[in-house]
Amino acid sequence: MNGLTHFNAEGQAHMVDVGDKPPTQRIAIAEGRIDMLPATLAKICQGDHKKGDVLGIARIAGIMAAKKTADLIPLCHPLALTHVDVALTPHTASASVHCQVTVETYGQTGVEMEALTAVQVALLTIYDMCKAVDRGMSMHCIRLNRKSGGKSGVWERT
Repeated sequence: MNGLTHFNAEGQAHMVDVGDKPPTQRIAIAEGRIDMLPATLAKICQGDHKKGDVLGIARIAGIMAAKKTADLIPLCHPLALTHVDVALTPHTASASVHCQVTVETYGQTGVEMEALTAVQVALLTIYDMCKAVDRGMSMHCIRLNRKSGGKSGVWERT
């Protein structure tokens, strides 16, 4: 199937066998952003949103999402994560919040999906908490920026 590892010789979807791979330190960094009205960002930054600390709750949601990725993405392996960092940075000039997630483990398969899932869920949490005042928010540029570990080594977005 042209190098797609989640298909067997018969073309059927399957979970990749990583049992013979040596464990290594695995790190993935992903990012994304959510654009909103300036007034929405002001509410988030001032901390007077009636639902509470929007960025704090989104940070926890991102961490939880990284830990639950295998429950959401059918062929992902459940992993013992050693570190998850969710950084949410408001940008008043562009009326947006940037999210960067770093996920780490010591294991036999990478953590790219965990980092990407955490970004998505953190941004979705911001949307959920602010949709009553701004239904037009939009998420953009969700992407993997870097991964390291395993046989393929380091990959970095240029």
